[in-house]
Order: sequence, then C-alpha cells, then structure tokens
Amino acid sequence: MSVESKSKEIINEISKVVIGQEQFLNHLTVAFLSGGHVLMEGVPGLGKTLTAKALAHTVNADFKRIQFTPDLLPSDIVGTKIFDLKNNEFTLKKGPVFTNILLADEINRTPPKTQSALLESMEERHVTIDGQTMDMADPFFVIATQNPIEYEGTYPLPEAQLDRFIMKLYVGYFTQSCENDLLKKYTGDFESSHKDIDNLNTIISYQDLQECRHEIANVRVDEGIINYITSITAATRKSPAIALGGSPRASIALLLCSKTVAAMNGRDFVTPEDVIDVSLSVLRHRIILKPEAGLDGLDADKILRNLIGKVEVPR
Repeated sequence: MSVESKSKEIINEISKVVIGQEQFLNHLTVAFLSGGHVLMEGVPGLGKTLTAKALAHTVNADFKRIQFTPDLLPSDIVGTKIFDLKNNEFTLKKGPVFTNILLADEINRTPPKTQSALLESMEERHVTIDGQTMDMADPFFVIATQNPIEYEGTYPLPEAQLDRFIMKLYVGYFTQSCENDLLKKYTGDFESSHKDIDNLNTIISYQDLQECRHEIANVRVDEGIINYITSITAATRKSPAIALGGSPRASIALLLCSKTVAAMNGRDFVTPEDVIDVSLSVLRHRIILKPEAGLDGLDADKILRNLIGKVEVPR
C-alpha cells in the first residue's frame, strides 16, 4: 500500500460518477490526504455535492451534510445542551459537525456568526459548547461549496474563514464529449447520478489513511524548495496588484500539499513542479486584489501565474 496506489484508486472510483473533472478530483484528493479542508466554487449542476458524497463513499468514514441557510444558527452546527426533565440535568445534543467528512453546502448563504461556528472545529479540531470542550473525530474533513454567480442574499466568507481552507477549487464545465457520456447514462433506466454512489467501493480505511499520511510526512523537502515556496508567497505580498498577500499559513499549506503531490507521484522528495501544480489552488483564496486590478480585467489566477513565472526555479 502506498500513497500513489491509494490516491489513484480513490480518483478512479470517484470518476465512475463524476465525469470529466480530472484535475479537480486530483486536487481534492491532495487536500484530503494533506489533512486540510476544501472550498469548492462553481455554478449549479457541475457535481459539487455529488463529488463530496462520492468521496465519503470511497472512505470508510462517517458523512454528514449541512444545508446552509440565512436562518441557520451556530447551535445547528456544533450542537447544544438541552435540559432533560426526566433526569433533571442538561445533556449534550451533538451537531452534525461531529463527523469525519462534513459537506457544508452553500456556506455563503448563512450569516458570518454561523459561518464562524466552523472556525474552531476546522482549525483547532475541537469545539466548545457551554464551556465544555470536545475533540473532533479523526479524520475531520470539511468540504464547503458556494455559488459564484448568485450574490444577492449571500454573505462573503471573511478572510479568517477563507484562510482555514487548504485549497479553493474551481469546478468548471467539462468537454462536450464528457457531457455526451453523461447524457448516455440517462438513455437507459438510469434515474439519478446520486444513486450510483451506493455502488462505489470503499477504497481507504482509517488505518490506510494513517499510513498514507505517515508516508507523506516522510517526503523530503530540499532547502531550495523551501526557499522557492517562501519566495512565491513573498511575491504575493510585494505585488502592486495585491492588497493582501499570502500569510505564513499559506506557505505551510503550499509545503504540505507539495509533499502530498510528490507522494502521489511515487516520489519521496518534492520538486518545483509539485509546488507549481498546487500553487493556484492553495493561494487564490488567500490574496485580496486591489480594486484597480479588477478594473484591468485581472483575477487572482492570472496575477498568481504571472508572479510564479517570475520566481526563480531552483535546480
């Protein structure tokens, strides 16, 4: 068992129901094996929820889903203590956050106070309810989704919340041939792609995951690669088009994901190509552009590609 073989099995299994999203599934697997959380952004109908459910089925782990709405309360996420009249005492009713894989669907549709209820659990791996602190399950992986086009009635995630996600993944349209394959599934007695999830095989157990993360931890990182990573994040802080650059947490996330990519490619050392592979996904949500950059038609990915292209690549 190796990270290379297990990651390929996970991606191949999810690909049975999620069509034409190879790079997206690759980076989702990188984030999961790295122990971080993922923010997915894409228009409706591209399979964001389907992907989260499919991943949960390939992992021998508990899965729960929260549909974020404007009237959702923090206690609806973490839980609360209720008074038991029979026993004359308060008992804890745990919320859906106590799981292994949590789908936070349309997270930007709920107010900041409720969004922040996820902060402690995502970063500290525990929650506090009425002064009582409880540890989260292991593994604990949050997949949050948001719609990029419907801004009315939404609450943009604050920088502190965004920084908790190890990656922000864009889910784009796939090719026409892939869409043809999708439609062919509906020509028979096929009813719903979500029902196909029940036929997916469990690929990775808790023990397998621990072994994979141990292998990733032992991936070597040369001093030149470390300097390359910090040079990229430093460039985001110096760019005239960026108001707020990547924090040290961004450098750490870039390092962790690069090590995972190396292990998934069957190597025990990180190359500059590994860093470049995940740079956009790791950094795009951690920078804030200046208003004039948007007026010039620039977005985070364009600016990052330009910055990374100017950073000297170590030999």
